[in-house]
Amino acid sequence: MIGYVTIGVSDMEKAKKYYTDLLGDMGAKVLLDLGRIAFIGKDMKSPMMAVCTPHDGSPNHPGNGNMLAFQPGSKEAVDTYYQKAIELGASCGGEPGQRIPDQFYGAYVKDPDGNKVAFYHFG
Repeated sequence: MIGYVTIGVSDMEKAKKYYTDLLGDMGAKVLLDLGRIAFIGKDMKSPMMAVCTPHDGSPNHPGNGNMLAFQPGSKEAVDTYYQKAIELGASCGGEPGQRIPDQFYGAYVKDPDGNKVAFYHFG
């Protein structure tokens, strides 16, 4: 159902490196780089994310209420991706932990541009 989600960034090269380094273990890579926008994912037929500089040349601004969420496969993987994001320059948006007892385990970071990103596991 979802084709791709786009987030605004201030530095394309830094953003591409951040997300491919962070998500590479899930198979993510830059699939299509058009200069101002780059699509990152496993393949062109699966849901992707895109990083781009704003089309009007204005500075990017993280949305209030917008968030990317990645499901790495286990609670342990949530912890691993959270720590990796922090090591790559993200800031803490909520340390890993059980959010809804026996239903939802999650961790939250803000990427170097301030975009909110979650890693989660149901269960």
